Amino acid sequence: MSGSRQKLLASDFTDRPYWWGDWQPHDASPTEVPPEVDVAIVGAGYAGLSCALELSRNAKSVVVLEANVPGIGASTLNGGQVTGGVNVGKPPSGGATSELWKRREAEMLAEAAEAYRLFERTLELHDIDCSYRRNGRITALWTSEHLDGWTQRIPLLNARTDAGAREMTPDEMRCELESDYYAGGIFVARAGHIDPAQYFRGLLRAVQSSGAVVCSHAPVTTIERRGAAFVVTSTRGTVYAREVVVATNGYTGALMPQLRRGVVPVTSHQIATEVLPDDLRTSLIPNDRAVVETRRVTNYYRLSPDRKRLLFGGRARFYPLDPRQSAAVLHAQMVSRFPQLTDVKVSHSWGGSVALTFDFLPHIGKLDGLHYALGCNGSGVTMMGYLGHKVARLIIEQKDVAASAFGAPLPTHPLYHGWPWFMPVIGSYYQARDVVDRAISRRRNASTFV
Repeated sequence: MSGSRQKLLASDFTDRPYWWGDWQPHDASPTEVPPEVDVAIVGAGYAGLSCALELSRNAKSVVVLEANVPGIGASTLNGGQVTGGVNVGKPPSGGATSELWKRREAEMLAEAAEAYRLFERTLELHDIDCSYRRNGRITALWTSEHLDGWTQRIPLLNARTDAGAREMTPDEMRCELESDYYAGGIFVARAGHIDPAQYFRGLLRAVQSSGAVVCSHAPVTTIERRGAAFVVTSTRGTVYAREVVVATNGYTGALMPQLRRGVVPVTSHQIATEVLPDDLRTSLIPNDRAVVETRRVTNYYRLSPDRKRLLFGGRARFYPLDPRQSAAVLHAQMVSRFPQLTDVKVSHSWGGSVALTFDFLPHIGKLDGLHYALGCNGSGVTMMGYLGHKVARLIIEQKDVAASAFGAPLPTHPLYHGWPWFMPVIGSYYQARDVVDRAISRRRNASTFV
C-alpha cells in the first residue's frame, strides 16, 4: 500500500461495513428446510423478507432460502437513504412525451408513493427502531442546466407522491451544506435516512415472528416444474412449493440465466470517516439531510445516525477494488466537495452490489411460472421492500402482474449474458461526460458558478 494511501486511513481502519457495528448478518438459529410450503422465496434481502412477511400474515406457509446469511448483501450495506419515488419513472430516451409513457409514469409514481407509506407502516407495525429520520433530502445539481429537468418534474412529483419538492435558493444551499461545489439544489421533504442494518434486523425478526421459515446457507441448485407446482432443491434440503419467488436482485446467479440477463450488478462503494471534530459535525450538513448528486456517476452522503461521522458513497470504479483503494478514491471525491475534510481519515470502507436494469426501472413479473422482484437501480430501501410486498399481494389475490405499473417484461440486450464486461467502458464514458458537462456549464455561467 502506498504511503499516501496509508496516511488517509485511521489507525483503527477496517473493511468491515460501518453498519455492522451494532448488528451484523449471522446465523443465530439454523432452521431446517420444510418439506412443503405454499411459497418458496429465493433470497433473504428486503424484497424476499417483505414478500415473506405479507404472505405469512395472510396465512400462507413460507420458506425463505438464502445462499449465505440473511442480510449479507445490499440490504445491510447500502447508504440508508429513503425516498418515495424521486428516482422512479425517469423516461427512456426520446419517450418522455408519449401519452403511453406519461400514463405509466403517473402509475409508477403512485406506487412509489405507496412504497414509502408501506415502509413507514412497517416500522410502526413491527416497532422497528432503525434511527429513522424523515428530515428530507438534498438533490445537489452537478450543473445549472440540470435544474431544467427538475423544474419540469417537480409538479408531477408533488402531485403524485406528495414529495414536497422545491428548488433551493443559493442562500438555502449555503445554509444546508458547507460547500460551494454545486450549481444549486432541489429539496425533497418526503425523504430521510435510516440505519439499514437495524432496519433489516427488525424486518427479519418480524418475518420470523410471523411464522415464516428463514434458512441460511441454503443456496438453491435447481427449480423444477412439477405439475402446477415446483420442486426447489437447495444444498440444505428440498421443498415442494406451490409458488416460487426470486428476489436475488444484484446477486442473481446462473441458476436463473434469463433473469440474470436482465440485471446488471454494479458495486457501490462507501466510506465512513473517523469521528469528526465538534465544529465539523455541526457545520457540514447542519440539518442532517441526506444528499445525492445529479451527475451520471453519482455520489451520495449523509451523517451517521449519531452525527459524529460523514458517510460518503458512490461508484468509486466500475470494476472490483480493494477496500483501501476505494477508500482513496472516495476520500479524494469527498475532499473535493468538502476541502475542510482534507486531514480527516477514513475509518471504514466497504461495498455492495446494486442491480441496474436496461430501462432503469424496477420490475416484478413471472417467467416460466416463477415470480420475480428485481432491479432497485439504487433506490432499494423502500422500493425493494415494496416490490416484494406487491408480489405477495398478487399471489394472495391471484392477480396478474399487469396489475402493477412495474409489471412490464424485464428487458435485456443480445450481447449481455450476466457478466457486466462493458461497465468499465460505459462507466469511464459517463465519467468523462460528467467532466465535460461541468466544464461547459462553468464556462457558460462563469460569473455565478464557482
